[in-house]
Amino acid sequence: MAKSLIIVESPAKAKTLSKYLGKNYKIEASMGHVRDLPKSQLGIDVESGFSPKYITIRGKGPLLNKLKKEAAKADKVLLATDPDREGEAISWHLANALGVSEEKPCRVEFHEITKNAVLESIKHPRTINADLVEAQQARRILDRLVGYKISPILWRKVKWGLSAGRVQSVAVRIICDREKEIREFKPSEYWTIDADLEETVTGSNIRARLHSENNKKIKITNKEKADKILASIKEEIFKVIKVKKGQRKRSPSPTFITSSMQQEAARKLGFTAKKTMMIAQQLYEGLDIKDGGTVGLITYMRTDSIRVSEQAQKEAEDYIKSSYGKEYLSSGSILRKNKKNVQDAHEGIRPTSVSRTPENIKDSITQDQYKLYKLIWKRFVSSQMAPAIYNTVSIDIKAGKYIFRITGSTIKFPGFMVLYTEGTDEESETEENELPELKQGEILKLLKLIPEQHFTQPPSRYTEAMLVKVLEERGIGRPSTYAPTIDVVQRRGYVEKEKGRFKPTELGEIVVAILQEFFSDIVDIDFTAGMEEQLDKIESGHEKRKEVLKTFYTPFEKKLKIAEQEIEKIKIKDEVSDEKCDLCGRNMVIKRGRYGKFLACPGFPECKNTKPIITEIGVDCPQCGGSLVVRRSKRGRIFYGCSNYPDCKFVSWNKPSDKPCPKCGGLMVVKNYKSREFEACTNKDCGYKSK
Repeated sequence: MAKSLIIVESPAKAKTLSKYLGKNYKIEASMGHVRDLPKSQLGIDVESGFSPKYITIRGKGPLLNKLKKEAAKADKVLLATDPDREGEAISWHLANALGVSEEKPCRVEFHEITKNAVLESIKHPRTINADLVEAQQARRILDRLVGYKISPILWRKVKWGLSAGRVQSVAVRIICDREKEIREFKPSEYWTIDADLEETVTGSNIRARLHSENNKKIKITNKEKADKILASIKEEIFKVIKVKKGQRKRSPSPTFITSSMQQEAARKLGFTAKKTMMIAQQLYEGLDIKDGGTVGLITYMRTDSIRVSEQAQKEAEDYIKSSYGKEYLSSGSILRKNKKNVQDAHEGIRPTSVSRTPENIKDSITQDQYKLYKLIWKRFVSSQMAPAIYNTVSIDIKAGKYIFRITGSTIKFPGFMVLYTEGTDEESETEENELPELKQGEILKLLKLIPEQHFTQPPSRYTEAMLVKVLEERGIGRPSTYAPTIDVVQRRGYVEKEKGRFKPTELGEIVVAILQEFFSDIVDIDFTAGMEEQLDKIESGHEKRKEVLKTFYTPFEKKLKIAEQEIEKIKIKDEVSDEKCDLCGRNMVIKRGRYGKFLACPGFPECKNTKPIITEIGVDCPQCGGSLVVRRSKRGRIFYGCSNYPDCKFVSWNKPSDKPCPKCGGLMVVKNYKSREFEACTNKDCGYKSK
């Protein structure tokens, strides 16, 4: 009987497909790319129209030979790599290596890996999309030209091992720009005046804030002005002059796209973009579910489209109706437009079946897989629900020429919020206030006036969620590039995280300064975004790869020559520590490696001694009485352990507090919830938490 060979990218996906397809199909995994540009040389013939020189990736030879043998035995070869630019390029490389004609229908796409979707896709193979492959090759060549031409200059002029990247350099520049804003920020003084008032009939207390003077919004810039206002208000009568009631709607957020999924997973789960994408890939490729077999749990996770199929909408509607009632259904179809420059090949990220609830499959998957699946499931179902409705009230209270205002809102109908609400990057000060019933003309009793001095705050450093949002809004990179970009700028030592927020290192700021002076286009946000648009035009067939590359390279080549001649050698001095080298007695210096800072002997290469930096936190170990110190895992994550390790193996992922638990005297640790820190006792029987 005739056999078809199907080639996918990963063994996990191959395993899932083998459960759906019969004996007539042989399924193999390419393990990602099989061919790429060589690492040891540029691999691009600039003079011959930027022709790439592809070679078999080291270690992939035996795998490629195996695939060739299987292809020779098969009557039909189907290439089922991921449905995006990168996946199309992998299929193109495989077709070339295996002698499969690109003009024959050999390409299949799985937007979700469920039995019906897979069987339907296999019935409708297509030819390889040459424009999609051209766009991927253009991006690969651009990145190689930037990386392999600028990096050697940085090695010679600054430090060996540095790299410049087309997208990563802009990401570092964005973080450096924010740091510059913070350094140059000059705080401005301002004052607020609140009035604590009593409603005379019921005795209810309310607090109102000074809003305007003579019907003009007031701005109090110093204590003198505040004191003057306080003196003139004290003897005034506080009278309610306006009570405005209304309603407002809050619509649900659309189903996830790659960037919004990464942002929410960072806010709500504490996942890095890299971790989010790794787990989403697992959910997409298929997992073994009790009583359900192997199945892909979500649709393809690299997408910037919020489009949802009618079938998925109907399934969500049925679930909402049966679980919450008709009133929680959205009235009519929810029409949402994609943003500009969206590649609409895929739907938004959603569960492949709404009936497969998170709780139903919780026991079949890992905790992290469950957390992300639950987030995706809730986001999608809530996106098809009715808006929340708030009752709002705004009350103006007159005191002479001044107006005090108080606003409040209460939920009249929760709508989608019974299931899910989107997180925020910064803590919000707005709260829901249940206000007493006040009538126009009512006189209120002044209990006290509360003046308070404030200063404007500098902009915040970026969290991972905030950085992804900025990259998306500015058109830097594509959904598939956010996670690797954020990962590489940290590994290169250009930025580091401090309390969960990105801060540029000295090295990062030096590299960005050089690039801004000599390669301004490379770190120019608008130029990089424009290049992404050019790549999109290649994909749509409106631009040619060679022309786009030539337009970029001609001025770039001139800048390379100038930079080579004019950049002066920069010596970055290592910070000297008080720690003496155990082998030669020199003062050790602080170096930066893949997993953060460490101590190294300055006598390298004669003396190669290194040791970790031990930072005590001033807290005794609860197990042996030793000192607790800051440590770093192999993956770079900070944790806290005992200085007497390995004799004492106490560890904590949360920072231990220097205060004992007021309830039981045990060790407390600092935790974080929705950007708010609190202390919690580690004794499970105690359960104490600070406010």
